[in-house]
Amino acid sequence: MPLQPGHPPDCDPDKVLKSRDTGTPFEVAAAFLRLGVTSFGGPIAHLGYFHREFVVRRRWLDEDHYGHLVALCQFLPGPASSQVGFSLGLMRAGWLGGFAAFLGFTLPSALALLVFAALSDRLTGPLGQAAIHGLKLVAVAVVAQGVLRMVQRLTPDRNRALMAAAAAGLVAISGTALMQLYAVAGGALLGLWLCRHVERDTGGTFSIGYGRRVGSLLLTAFAILLAASLSVAHHGPLLAQIAAAFYRTGALVFGGGHVVLPLLQHAIVEPGWIGKDAFLSGYGAAQAVPGPMFSFAAFLGAQLQGGCGGIVGAGIGLAGIFLPGLLLVSGALPYWQTLARRERAASMLAGVNAAVVGLLAAALYNPVWTSAVLSARDFAIALVAFAMLVAARWSPLVVTVWCVLASITSTLRP
Repeated sequence: MPLQPGHPPDCDPDKVLKSRDTGTPFEVAAAFLRLGVTSFGGPIAHLGYFHREFVVRRRWLDEDHYGHLVALCQFLPGPASSQVGFSLGLMRAGWLGGFAAFLGFTLPSALALLVFAALSDRLTGPLGQAAIHGLKLVAVAVVAQGVLRMVQRLTPDRNRALMAAAAAGLVAISGTALMQLYAVAGGALLGLWLCRHVERDTGGTFSIGYGRRVGSLLLTAFAILLAASLSVAHHGPLLAQIAAAFYRTGALVFGGGHVVLPLLQHAIVEPGWIGKDAFLSGYGAAQAVPGPMFSFAAFLGAQLQGGCGGIVGAGIGLAGIFLPGLLLVSGALPYWQTLARRERAASMLAGVNAAVVGLLAAALYNPVWTSAVLSARDFAIALVAFAMLVAARWSPLVVTVWCVLASITSTLRP
């Protein structure tokens, strides 16, 4: 495996990875807490932040395994970035590490979303909107950096580059979450033919500490809870109906991020548990806070009517919407690991990784670029931020400060 930027000249990255294949829940919690308060830009941007932090900087796993993990989470319903983060913590420090990663990444955004929603009236002016826009420009630079690194590593030949380009084109034209699934599945099939030369993956860093028996139990628990949520959809105790609504949403949404919003509106607003105006105000706040979009469920749970809101409602909302995705990914990991070590699977996974690069490239354009770069000034700000990350290798925090201040200054100028 070629050396990655930042490795010492005489350092074998494979040895580094194998010597640091375990950690502590506290280490995981600290790493994800930092990301939980700085990771703006939505699920695609989060994958870029994770790549920078855990593949490039900390080297908890290599490019191939990170690509495999992202591919798996693209296949499954639920919040892809949260599933990737939970899995990284799980592989690093066991079950406690997985929960530490989830809490560190999710709780800051959930709390910030509630506070932000309460103060949203004060951020409706031009300066507040400019600051929010600057955060979007941060996402442009971070995602672009992630795409560049993944292109270099996961599409090293013409066939995989063409597969990535095709996946990006299909997803960009379609604009649907379903096309993302088709692109990943198509990458797996084409990989059998176009990636026959790829060597079998024998990496040992993709370790989770349990086998397929536990995985089967987790998948069974997911199915039982989904059946239970469907059975109490329109009757039973109110709290049970609310928890079931959040669980069904988390279990049946593909694509994550903004895709979850119409499903939540159907599940929460239409029964009259929360007003439409409150729902929309929470949606607006969710655009400007770090962390997973699914944290929007905390706002909705806290605003529930009929005496079910507050802290209890927020907890039900968060647990209900995240639990199915975490059960699915933890149940699927041991099967995915076994598949990755088979000879023919290496070709399929190479194709899947190429397709994932295409998905990230398409998302870089829409929604990341199209929602952030609205003028020549925006382009200049994002370009400087990208150079800070790639050429100067400055921290994302410095880049965030630059983008926000530059956006505000741009607004003040006539």
